[in-house]
Amino acid sequence: MIGASACLVGLKTRYDGTSATDRRVHELFLQGKVIPFCPEQLGGLSTPRLRAEIAAGTGEDVIDGKSAVLSEDGTDVTLQYLRGAGEVVRVAGELGIKVFYVKSNSPSCGFGRIHIGGELTEGNGVCAAALVRAGIDVICI
Repeated sequence: MIGASACLVGLKTRYDGTSATDRRVHELFLQGKVIPFCPEQLGGLSTPRLRAEIAAGTGEDVIDGKSAVLSEDGTDVTLQYLRGAGEVVRVAGELGIKVFYVKSNSPSCGFGRIHIGGELTEGNGVCAAALVRAGIDVICI
């Protein structure tokens, strides 16, 4: 079984209520090979929701308590991002998921590049960092 960011399979879970459907991931989902996860929703955030960014550093820094995730109005949503990432890792582990497809540039699922201060910066989002720490292979779409 494969895990994936829910927006990649066509679910409207992005902050603005849209999807980011990837044809290949959607097809695997239709074949029953992919389980979708939205860490933000699992952490208690609604859809739609305000755009958010990691304040400084990376998802690893958020997990280590060295940074925070802030919505565009300045609300601290770090707890929700950490809770959601934890749930994704927990359920993925219970299901034996070894590979996870993630949405690029996201403060949660981004792998390799995330937005900080409106700029794309090298780093991982909170959930992607948690998946890597759990030994799950992360593939950015």
